[in-house]
Amino acid sequence: MSGTSEHHHEHRDVSGGWLRPAVFGAMDGLVSNFALIAGIAGGHASQKVVLLAGLAGLAAGAFSMAAGEYVSVASQSELAAAEIEVERLELARHPAAEERELAEVFEARGVDPATAAEVARQLSRDPDEALEVHTREELGVTPGDLPSPVLAAVSSFLSFGVGALLPVLPYLLGGASLWPAAAVAAVGLFCAGALVSRVTTRAWWYGGLRQLAFGAAAAAITYGVGALIGGNGV
Repeated sequence: MSGTSEHHHEHRDVSGGWLRPAVFGAMDGLVSNFALIAGIAGGHASQKVVLLAGLAGLAAGAFSMAAGEYVSVASQSELAAAEIEVERLELARHPAAEERELAEVFEARGVDPATAAEVARQLSRDPDEALEVHTREELGVTPGDLPSPVLAAVSSFLSFGVGALLPVLPYLLGGASLWPAAAVAAVGLFCAGALVSRVTTRAWWYGGLRQLAFGAAAAAITYGVGALIGGNGV
């Protein structure tokens, strides 16, 4: 039996994967729409007006988020694709210079010059592999693995819409008071904050309470503004 044992360890996904954007999108919809509803309700509006405002806020926010995300991701992908094409042309026109550049990258990371030059030479034999390494090292992206603007837009639309729908549900079911919407929103905010704690070192209850506090503060402020304006008969 060997005196040494194999050692394996795993890390959590520090990028948050799909969970982070989905939860934050839902949280954004929940906070913004609940705050909107609270402001309208604070102005002593009728149940019908509050419901209309909530649905309008849901639709406007979801489409705005989707459009913004699409344009942002599309612009980022187009820029990355253009820079990848520049790198592809440089590899075709100046292969020796690009090979030296790649070797210098490895040297900067602590690899001795001879080994760095040999690794760069071997990688440069395959144009596709060389392009992937160059773009990953110089641009931080991988050809063929650029984010999809359509997927980003649809994800933002759905996640925001789900979050924004929660405080509207009690009104859709016939509620005429802000309190049922506040209760649903509070549960949603706490759950969203607790989920986000999965990609942080914070305790789930801390993340939940923190998000609940921020959401409650936003709603309280807009409620106060609505009450002030409604009370003045504006």
